[in-house]
Amino acid sequence: MTSGITTFTLFHVLLSLVGIFAGFVVAGGLAAGKRLDGWTGVFLVTTIATSVTGFGFPFETFLPSHGVAIISLVILPITIVARYVKQLSGAWRGIYVIGAVLALYLNVFVLIAQLFLRLPALMAAAPTQKEPPFLLTQLLVLALFVWLGRATVKGFRAEAGALAHGGSGSLPRA
Repeated sequence: MTSGITTFTLFHVLLSLVGIFAGFVVAGGLAAGKRLDGWTGVFLVTTIATSVTGFGFPFETFLPSHGVAIISLVILPITIVARYVKQLSGAWRGIYVIGAVLALYLNVFVLIAQLFLRLPALMAAAPTQKEPPFLLTQLLVLALFVWLGRATVKGFRAEAGALAHGGSGSLPRA
């Protein structure tokens, strides 16, 4: 059973890291006014899979990571509807951008919490995750994601405006 948990843990961590990497690529594309369809698919699928597989670990009590996964699993379907069903029309464009950045933030938030639980130097700096190093790290990451969210909303809206003023009508693909 130990190797099963180890394999499952490795699978879960790889999903998470791929999702985070793809999410940053997608966010960069959005900030530049580009959809990056392939990367978006990878990001959404791996981020959903990360949230779902997080419930596959043995646990006795409800953990903060479960709460974050539930929030993510509420945000992601709305983000998917905005992107694939509503085709980014009207307000759905902003809903998609904000949902994607928020889902990425939640994945990074859990990554940081896990690093503080697993890496000896970080464990020593914040053994209960209530100490200043942990709180300052999370606050810095939150500030970076607020900036990223603003940049993506501004960049992707600018791309929509360019299309409305003589653009080709189709979004750039990567």
